[in-house]
Order: sequence, then structure tokens, then C-alpha cells
Amino acid sequence: MSLNRAEGIALVEDVLVKLPADNKTHIVFAPSYVYLHKVAEMCANTAKVVAAAQDCSANKNGAFTGEVSADMIASCNAKYVVLGHSERRANFKESNEILKTKVGQAFRNDLKVIFCCGESLSQRESGVHFDWIKSQFLESLLHLSSEEFKNIVIAYEPIWAIGTGVTASADQAQEVHAFIRNLLTEKYGNEVAESTSILYGGSCKPSNAKELFASQDIDGGLIGGASLNADDFIAITQSF
Repeated sequence: MSLNRAEGIALVEDVLVKLPADNKTHIVFAPSYVYLHKVAEMCANTAKVVAAAQDCSANKNGAFTGEVSADMIASCNAKYVVLGHSERRANFKESNEILKTKVGQAFRNDLKVIFCCGESLSQRESGVHFDWIKSQFLESLLHLSSEEFKNIVIAYEPIWAIGTGVTASADQAQEVHAFIRNLLTEKYGNEVAESTSILYGGSCKPSNAKELFASQDIDGGLIGGASLNADDFIAITQSF
């Protein structure tokens, strides 16, 4: 929940103007709902740049004042929806079962899903982080067919490294990304697992992006604070 309309539109314009003509990185902007249609329009003529919503309702439509449906999001020409962000899980008590329902709503409206997973500091310190992440997959995603899963992007968020300035080391991040890749291999086979993008989301910035993205199983980033500065964001997108 950052930037008013003028600030948000100016940021997107700044990124699009400064983006290298030979950009090869797939970029997804996820603005607030109230700017979504405008941002999607701005992205329409730029290759490899699209818009996403930050969430969607678990309900199709009806008397749910304040909610935004997947159908509404799709009608704004967004291509993705972010689901299961750690802040949604923590602040709005979103369960794995609710997220499973939201994934279904997204798919019924031809939206791709950026699905967030990750552990708290206490879960990591107690050594249950792998089991926790596995449960997020089992209860929200692994009912999907191989064909459906091709429309999923995974974002690993070590909650203890979000907005704290603390970043998981490249080795720590790679270890979890490899674990996730292995989960997908066990369920869907090597082809689906290798073609699934797994992003790192936890205080990624220009100074550490290259090291993180050089890891075998880290395919990109879910960028938070650093995305609010056009130059920093572009530097991250060009760190591959």
C-alpha cells in the first residue's frame, strides 16, 4: 500500500522509459487495485511487461463489499494475480484452504498465479521450515494438474527477511528453492519442475541481486521496497 495515483503512475512511466530496448527480463507490475487498469494499459505496448493484482477474492461475485473478484481483475487486462503473500497470510489470516479457493478463481478467469510461500524466523530456528513450506504446497497447489501448474509462478519469501533489511544468504535461498523444485519434480516430473519459475522475495536489492540470481534454482525476484525506485528496480531486472 505505497504511493498515491500520481506517484504510482510516474514510477511505472519512469521504469518503462528507462528500461533497456533489448530487455530480456519478464517484468510484472503489481500495483494497487485502483491503479491496475491504468498500469495494464501502460504495459500494453512494451514487450515482456504486464500487470498483476496483489490479491483477489475467494468469491466469484455477490455481496462482498470491498472485495475484488478475479473476473474484475481479468477485465482490467491484468495477466497475473499474487496470492498468499506473507502479509496477507499474517494480517488477514488467509489459510492454505482459502488460497486454494483463490487459485481456482484465478484460473477460471485465465489469470496466472504468483504463489507466495515461506517461513517465519521461529519456524526456521526450530527446523520446521521445510515441513511448513511443504504443507503450503500440499494444501493449496498440489491438487492441480500438470497442465494447470504451468500457470503457476512460485515466490519464496523468508518472512524474517521481508522489510527488515536482512537478506537470506544466497546459499540459504538456494537451499529452499532447490527443495521447492524437488517437491515439484516428485509431483509433476522434471519437465514441469524445471519450467516453473521460482522467485526470491526477501530484501532483494541491486547490491545482492546478481549473487542471488546466479543460484541454480533462483529464477527471479518478487521485489518489494526496492521496486519503489525506478533505477534500483531496473538494476535488479538487469542482474541476470
